[in-house]
Amino acid sequence: MTHPVSRTILLLDIERFSDRDDVEQAYLRRMLYDITDRALEHAGIDETRRLRADRGDSVMALIDANAPVTTLLRALLTEVPAQLRTVNRMASRSAQIRLRGVLATGYVAVDALDGWVGSDLNHACRLLDAHHLRAALRERADDFALCVSDALYTGVVRHDHPGVPAADFRPMTVDSKNGPLKAWLHGPLPGDPAPTRDHGDTGAGGTGAPGGSGDRPAPAVPPRGGPGEDRPAPAGSGGAPAPGPTLRIDGGSVDISGGVFGGNQYGGISGGHFSGDVTFGTPGDRERGGRKHGGQTHGDPERGGGA
Repeated sequence: MTHPVSRTILLLDIERFSDRDDVEQAYLRRMLYDITDRALEHAGIDETRRLRADRGDSVMALIDANAPVTTLLRALLTEVPAQLRTVNRMASRSAQIRLRGVLATGYVAVDALDGWVGSDLNHACRLLDAHHLRAALRERADDFALCVSDALYTGVVRHDHPGVPAADFRPMTVDSKNGPLKAWLHGPLPGDPAPTRDHGDTGAGGTGAPGGSGDRPAPAVPPRGGPGEDRPAPAGSGGAPAPGPTLRIDGGSVDISGGVFGGNQYGGISGGHFSGDVTFGTPGDRERGGRKHGGQTHGDPERGGGA
């Protein structure tokens, strides 16, 4: 067994790996290794500066402690999500790949059988299996959820280096058989309310539907006649006049229905509420037309539109 040495520990795990068949699992493993290699190369970490262990649905990498952690963090926060979007854009539903990730620091020893030993490594594995991290990935539209150990947050993240905003990390406590472990999750904690935006904001940064489709729901419209709706005042109330009734022209006569009327009206009227003098017939027949009282027409129905 070698002496323990300081290493940066990177763990990446595929969500719902065991739910896939053998063909799909083989494809997902290839994608996992490809995404991991691209991210590390993007951070300037080649194969001479890291060791890698296969864990089936996950990959573990021990990285030279002299490799800049800030560069690696920027690659994890930008390159990994970009690679996942590229892969999933063309993949079928059964071949979608979503990842949980942990970045930690600590001391690890490698034995003669290439086994890795160290309590810091054990703690990182506990974080990878934490309920908080699993739940965070389930609730997000993005395909990646990352947390960092408390030691890495204290030593690097909290100093707010360019491209690694400390304000984007949230503290969380993970229960383990070795006691509670403190860590920091990138992005909102599970159960946190989604950020809201103004109703008038329709820019590209607007809140999208779950699943990352970018579709926004239609704006809320109050129901007609609701308590908050402004309605015109009836005629004679001192406000604006009410909307006009429905007009139907048939054979030269005018039938007005469904309205509220006041004052003098001419023509055939039915189905409404009336006030004031209501006269049927043409303006020239005003003195001869009948009046309507109590739903009946009095006078000569031949001269006006009887009820």
